[in-house]
Amino acid sequence: MPKFAANLSMLYPEFDFLDRFEAAAQDGFKAVEFLFPYAFEPHDIAARLKDHDLQQVLFNAPPGDWAGGERGLACLPGREAEFRAGIVKALDYASALACPRIHVMAGLTPLLENPLVVQTTYCNNLRWAALQAAKQGVEVLIEPINTRDMPRFFLSRQDAAHTLIEEIGAPNLKVQMDLYHCQIMEGDVAMKLRHYLPTGRVGHIQIAGVPQRHEPDLGELNYPYLFSVLDELGYAGWVGCEYRPARGLQPGGTSVGLSWLKSYG
Repeated sequence: MPKFAANLSMLYPEFDFLDRFEAAAQDGFKAVEFLFPYAFEPHDIAARLKDHDLQQVLFNAPPGDWAGGERGLACLPGREAEFRAGIVKALDYASALACPRIHVMAGLTPLLENPLVVQTTYCNNLRWAALQAAKQGVEVLIEPINTRDMPRFFLSRQDAAHTLIEEIGAPNLKVQMDLYHCQIMEGDVAMKLRHYLPTGRVGHIQIAGVPQRHEPDLGELNYPYLFSVLDELGYAGWVGCEYRPARGLQPGGTSVGLSWLKSYG
């Protein structure tokens, strides 16, 4: 049976962020993930994790100017110093939160840059980040993200992510396989799982309904079948619930929408 982690950036929007830890624990979650922790002191987040017996399993490295539309720095030539400072900051948080992995967003493809320079920048930055993370036993994850939600996102396909990881050759560099993004860009999700999970290069999985990114029982993907595939393949990692509750900000909306989870204990 898969192990599910609540994504606190999307779930429980009816609560302030630091109150979402308690809400997730009350609904039976044993682990959480979120996008960015940097608006809060690490000791405040660590206290919520401890108080509610939760494990932090994932968060993102700083993405640049998120409010201004940036979606990561890793592929952006000329931003290497800012990228490295962000990785150092993320690893400090990972240490404080006992988090074993961080997601490094690729960024949007620069329109006027030589594609070879962009690719080289991305690989060099990932190689450096993986080396720093390895010093404290942390994995670095890269995630293919669909270009409907994020036009021009540099990394959008599973095969491209795995090829990059093979080329870089860092054992702690892995793929964050979001089945929502995979379905939108490629489809054939079950066969993608069967192909990539045995390689050992998938470090984390995320889920959401397609196409509206609501609960996994809403939409075109047959998640009970996909969960059985994960069991068949012996996937022992976490499955992040990174979706927007269909009931939105309604009181208790997230919890009501978790009826799909009850059959998994």
